[in-house]
Amino acid sequence: MLLENKVAVIYGAGSRVGRAVARTFAREGAELFLAGRTRATLDAVADEIRTAGGRAVTTRLDARDEKDVNAFVDGVAGRAGRVDISFNLIGYDAAPTLPKPPAGLPAREFARPVPTAATWSHFLTTGAAARHMAVRGSGAILAWGGPGPDASGGPGGFAVALDALERLRRQWASQLGRYGIRVVTLKAAAQETPEPIRTVTPADIAAAAALVASDRTRATASATVDVSRGALVNF
Repeated sequence: MLLENKVAVIYGAGSRVGRAVARTFAREGAELFLAGRTRATLDAVADEIRTAGGRAVTTRLDARDEKDVNAFVDGVAGRAGRVDISFNLIGYDAAPTLPKPPAGLPAREFARPVPTAATWSHFLTTGAAARHMAVRGSGAILAWGGPGPDASGGPGGFAVALDALERLRRQWASQLGRYGIRVVTLKAAAQETPEPIRTVTPADIAAAAALVASDRTRATASATVDVSRGALVNF
């Protein structure tokens, strides 16, 4: 199995993609610690995994809360002995697409996704995992980059948030590579497109994530992995 004896932390495990990732990671042998803001959704995922013979523990938390994130990851390391994989899949609280140019949006609405994607969440979850991974000299930190920095996706700050996330990923990768920690972003196009041949499902994303998180791709360090089936050729 790709992730046998690995300890994986997944934030946003109750989302469509998060559920698929959790199920796939468990099937590949990982011990899972699932985090999110909705207890019932997390428990449903964990119950499914345990019924299939996997291992999963749930924790309700907001991945933008520094104290809670640090306590959660320290608890995982204390219970499991280590943290091998950290995958942040939380949503970025982006405003809905509106029929107006960026200049017509309130500044607060435009900027809403940016601190969630970069400052509050990914910075916290990456730092919390890296402290434990550095001691062991290995680890994989994954981020979910969404459909890529495409300005045509709407007038809000979602594309800006993804650009910020990529800059943060490069910064973390340059600093953590010396400790054997890999930092990778996965990107996919819309899951339903007019071209059926390019449709990407949560299961497709989960399969790619399991491979990237495994030791088979340990040479893939600071990278962006395209799981769009060619829809993001120019990103």
